[in-house]
Amino acid sequence: MLRDMTIGQFYPVESPIHRLDSRVKVVGVFLYLISLFIFQKFCGYAVVTLFLATIIFLSKVPLKYVLRGMKPILFLLVFTALFNLFGTHGDIAFQWKFISITWQGIQKTLFMSMRLIYLVIGSSMLTYTTTPNQLTDALENLMKPLNKIKVPVHEFAMMMSLALRFIPILLEEANRIINAQSARGADFEEGKIWQRMRAMISILVPLLVSALRRAYELANAMEARCYRGGEGRTKMKPLRYRAVDISAYGILVLYLLAIIAVNHFVPI
Repeated sequence: MLRDMTIGQFYPVESPIHRLDSRVKVVGVFLYLISLFIFQKFCGYAVVTLFLATIIFLSKVPLKYVLRGMKPILFLLVFTALFNLFGTHGDIAFQWKFISITWQGIQKTLFMSMRLIYLVIGSSMLTYTTTPNQLTDALENLMKPLNKIKVPVHEFAMMMSLALRFIPILLEEANRIINAQSARGADFEEGKIWQRMRAMISILVPLLVSALRRAYELANAMEARCYRGGEGRTKMKPLRYRAVDISAYGILVLYLLAIIAVNHFVPI
């Protein structure tokens, strides 16, 4: 499953979405996540599906690669679906002994499952199309007004960037550990749940040691380069909006207006 994790990884390809200003993409993802909770009707998902499909197509990120990133959250998705399906009261649609399924539960299950899937895919598109350095610059620039109330914006953005940069590194390290342990006879796929969980300890312990070692080496490297935070630092490539970025903001506004209009005027 660790091999299937693509969340947090940058997909290097030339596309219109990759070339957008990183601030546009951060704001776009933020508004997209808000839009998922605006509507309460199935017609809203038609608008979201069209918007998300267009973004994936323009980004040139393969759909197979995008869907592969969903595998790690399958357990959460199934658990959420079953919880809403059997835990919602209302009009009975199916009943067998003590098991009952309501029409309201079916509707809520579909809503929550689709919302979770679209939330993960939409937020993942940000990291697929934006490098950690670009994301750091965007977050720091967007949160710059918080400097007036003594919020360490640069340090916060740097921590976010380092966390995203470490995700693929730690996944690669975890895969190496799994291969090494498998070569020694460890079995992570068979046996009871508690046996597999106990086998995972042989992965987590060396992975934690490796993460701490990398963090220590990174701290020494930053200190050796006289890193002292964001005070007085300049950018080699400062962020500048272009006409296409302004147009992208206009498309985002139209998308939100479409969501609101569909939610208010379409009955289904």
